[in-house]
Amino acid sequence: MLITRLAKILICLALAPFCLLVAYDNVTDPHWNYTVVQHVMSMDTTFPDNKLMYRAVTSPLAWQITYGLIIATQIVCGILFLAGAIGMWRERYAAAEIFHRAKAYAIAGSLLAFLLWFFVFMVIAGEWFAMWQSKDWNAQSASFRFYITMLAVLIFLNQPDGELKERAGA
Repeated sequence: MLITRLAKILICLALAPFCLLVAYDNVTDPHWNYTVVQHVMSMDTTFPDNKLMYRAVTSPLAWQITYGLIIATQIVCGILFLAGAIGMWRERYAAAEIFHRAKAYAIAGSLLAFLLWFFVFMVIAGEWFAMWQSKDWNAQSASFRFYITMLAVLIFLNQPDGELKERAGA
């Protein structure tokens, strides 16, 4: 159905500015999120007598590199979602196999965004750096909302698309 293809396109068009806006906000107003990276990596607000403190990274250069990589990943995600939406739009009336191939950038964007918000924020920050122990610098709830959204979009994009009965100009 054409409406399903349009839904996939519009979802990606919504996610592209989301990722790019998050990156833009991180560049133009870095205080809050950079501070989160600093505290999470230094593990300075985890439980007292935390036996995992050997994992702490207290180098400002490491914090800056990590923050920069997070922002770069958000930008790439936004670009991939946009490229995927454009590619799908161009092929919206094409055969199912062609439309499926047009989803490649959007699928890559969904995967990369899932890896950022799940692997980086939940696995590395949440577990490796014990972010879950911090009352003040815990971004797990926000990360959960983002990675669940990205996972749902990834699943939706990978659903097969049937042949269209509708054709352009028909």
